[in-house]
Amino acid sequence: MPPKTARDRTPRIPLSRQRVLHAAIALADESGLDALTMRKLGEAVGVEAMSLYTHVANKEDLLDGMIDLVFSEIDLPSDEDDWKTALRQRAISVRQVLSRHRWAIGLMESRTSPGPASLRHHDAVLGCLRRAGFSVALTAHAYSALDSYIYGFALQECSLPFDTPDETAQLARSILSQAAADQYPHLAELTAEHVLRPGYDYGDEFAFGLDLILDGLERAR
Repeated sequence: MPPKTARDRTPRIPLSRQRVLHAAIALADESGLDALTMRKLGEAVGVEAMSLYTHVANKEDLLDGMIDLVFSEIDLPSDEDDWKTALRQRAISVRQVLSRHRWAIGLMESRTSPGPASLRHHDAVLGCLRRAGFSVALTAHAYSALDSYIYGFALQECSLPFDTPDETAQLARSILSQAAADQYPHLAELTAEHVLRPGYDYGDEFAFGLDLILDGLERAR
């Protein structure tokens, strides 16, 4: 029998549900959710695909766990800040987390078996609103309005054909070069006076819309 190499003597990290979920998230972050298969996930953690079913019941259970881990990365509303500050920071945190896990945007509210991090997150947001004096009905309206905006912005942001301010400006110039300014005067005006100005970043639009919603909820309260 040949002698064991140093690699052979290296202890294997025990497989666990958390390790499987983290590996699945890494694969989805890198290649998208469609590329995530049990076979590829097994290869990533060094086991046969069938061994994964000791830790996840099926693909839906895997997705449930992945989404719960994504929720665990989001900052909960602070008890020390006023409700607007707390929910503003929470919204910014949601957007930052979804920018790292773009595959998760359409799944955040789709799970029928939410995990503890998801439930804790939702309860904390509801509690922040209720402590601020929102009625139960207005709390429901506020939560819906905020998350519709946050998820919608994140979805639009990840589908845009540019990532940096330079790419934004380049695309804007390219589009305008193909269309007469007098035919689309308002588009030309917005591009010239807003999009092409130094320092423009589409992501900055998020804060403006978020503050509009928060101010409107303050008036409704």
